[in-house]
Amino acid sequence: MQLNILVLPGDGIGPEVTAQAVRVLEQVARKWNHTVNLKEGLLGGVAIHRRGVPMPPETEALAHECDATLLGAVGLPEFDHVAPQRRPERGLLGIRKTLGVYANLRPVRSYQALLDSSPLKNHLVDGADLIIVRELNGGIYYGTPRGIEGAGPAERGFNTMVYTRAEIQRVLRMAFNLARNRRKKLTSVDKSNVLETSQLWRKVAGEVAAEYPDVELEHLLVDNCAMQLILRPKQFDVVVMENMFGDILSDEGAVIAGSIGMLPSASLGDRKPSGAYVGLYEPVHGSAPDIAGQGKANPLGAIGSVAAMLEYSFGLLEEARAVYAAIEAVLNSGRVTADLKPAGPPATTAEVGAAVCAAI
Repeated sequence: MQLNILVLPGDGIGPEVTAQAVRVLEQVARKWNHTVNLKEGLLGGVAIHRRGVPMPPETEALAHECDATLLGAVGLPEFDHVAPQRRPERGLLGIRKTLGVYANLRPVRSYQALLDSSPLKNHLVDGADLIIVRELNGGIYYGTPRGIEGAGPAERGFNTMVYTRAEIQRVLRMAFNLARNRRKKLTSVDKSNVLETSQLWRKVAGEVAAEYPDVELEHLLVDNCAMQLILRPKQFDVVVMENMFGDILSDEGAVIAGSIGMLPSASLGDRKPSGAYVGLYEPVHGSAPDIAGQGKANPLGAIGSVAAMLEYSFGLLEEARAVYAAIEAVLNSGRVTADLKPAGPPATTAEVGAAVCAAI
């Protein structure tokens, strides 16, 4: 198969972890006789430095030409105090809009080798395996009107949370389809006791559930969900929620997995004629500029994102399973970075990438 992939290394540790993810992708291609065609683009702080904007037009053009996009991370502290439209994170919102991705999938899995890395007791996380599905294109991050106005005591900031029925339906159908192929349980998270948008969300979820009689649907308020993810994470299979709730709650997955460096993600849009998904793949962790260039970054989230790419954008299930198995083998070997609390000297970013390639 021809794998046409856009690589956006990004900022901070992004280039380091992305390099290892590409290394694994090329190892998979060699073993299964695929051809990898890579194109590299600029996004985030590096794009501002080189092109003056967080997402240059040429990056947008490349995204349309390729079958899938692999992103490292965006964000640099030097931009923390500039206008929102000039920050690196604006590039992330831009690439999502360009690709039309609307559902962010964050798999959260506990590994035997990492049970002691989680601050939770072993019996709580042992066996946890869930997917958090976050709606990406609606909600308070995109709603208008928004802004800051006035002066003195009357100065105020305001944002608008808004969802259409169509936006809710499509992400719910994505989540129901995932649940149908797993343990057939879907948890829909909202704040319907307070928010009208959540009342619509819950209403539409009940209607869409009728299309999936084989999947059990439960509703959970977001504050209770935040608690249950820590108290009883094994009760969940697929969990779906709106944009801001998903942004916040999905990071709780790091507590279950043992490190935020372990978490991959896939942002998916509509299916292409081939049946594969348009996709943007990235580790959940940030750009961590404090450790950039030191070889300390954990690349397993980025490598797991490659596995998700193989599965969702190319339909290469055997290859994806091989990458997941290689990650587990490396974890069991103890050849891991410092964030995973190795028994011996920590491995470097490149050494972990090499170990995954060897396991494949």
